[in-house]
Amino acid sequence: MSDQTTRLSSRPFIISRVFNAPRDLVWKCFTDPHHMQQWWGPKGVTIAKSEMDFRVGGTYHYAMQPGSGPLMWGRMVFREISPKDRIVFVNSFSDEAGGLTRHPMAPSWPIELLSVFTFEDHPGGQTKFTVQWTPLNPTEEERASFDSGHGSMTMGWTGTLDKLETYVATVN
Repeated sequence: MSDQTTRLSSRPFIISRVFNAPRDLVWKCFTDPHHMQQWWGPKGVTIAKSEMDFRVGGTYHYAMQPGSGPLMWGRMVFREISPKDRIVFVNSFSDEAGGLTRHPMAPSWPIELLSVFTFEDHPGGQTKFTVQWTPLNPTEEERASFDSGHGSMTMGWTGTLDKLETYVATVN
């Protein structure tokens, strides 16, 4: 492997959580826009818009409201769907129309992330959910930003998964 290839490779970000809920319910929480609107996003964020076309080639377009701050738009473009097992999509920030944009507060953040969500049965009727993120075609600056951002990604995802954990307990 050349030095150039090594420098442009990012280490993936991976985080998992076991939920006290059946896989069918956890899956629905990720594939139904009404469910997503109830819990998606880090702590302190509410979802002001939640529109989903859940099919390969379809999108999830959403608006996050961080407290009294401005709306932050995001989108997912679904690449692979294996019901109740795996969802693969490209995640990015977007504008209100669904166009691709940069992170509003981190201009060196990768424009697109390849996201792989997996869902596994866990003993006792529980579900193990795992996120894997990897930047798509990053510049050296974007790769470095992603690699140095694992701590803040852990905080953001921990808050998001905490919200999901609370939510599944109310619909379980």
